[in-house]
Amino acid sequence: MPAVYLHEHTVLDEEIDEQGHVNNLAYLSWMQDAAVAHSTVQGWPPERYQAAEAGWVVRTHQIEYLVPAFANEQVVVRTWVADFKKLTSLRKYRIERPSDNATLAIAETNWVYIGYERRLPRRIPVELSEAFEVVVDLE
Repeated sequence: MPAVYLHEHTVLDEEIDEQGHVNNLAYLSWMQDAAVAHSTVQGWPPERYQAAEAGWVVRTHQIEYLVPAFANEQVVVRTWVADFKKLTSLRKYRIERPSDNATLAIAETNWVYIGYERRLPRRIPVELSEAFEVVVDLE
């Protein structure tokens, strides 16, 4: 099971904005797709969260855009879990373009684990936190 998950994506025409590069919202979508894919390979697909009647919601996103991306380029979203607390988990991302080794963006999301019935924070189950290796930093 990968501590750092690599999520590959080809930039779609519909992700391009009026300035001719990838729209900022596309990066958020890629981050979410990568987080869900990483969770799935760690044994926590969406169906398992549904069965537990609990899952993740975003408390905050932070994204630093460094270099633009363009249509048809290959990008890789590297993602890893940087910490688990009682109710929250910090996930980090590095979005890269392999063709020139450019880092397009660095980002992080603070996720809160909630129960679906009341939409209130819930303690993260041990079996969930133990499914992921915490990686403090890649540097």
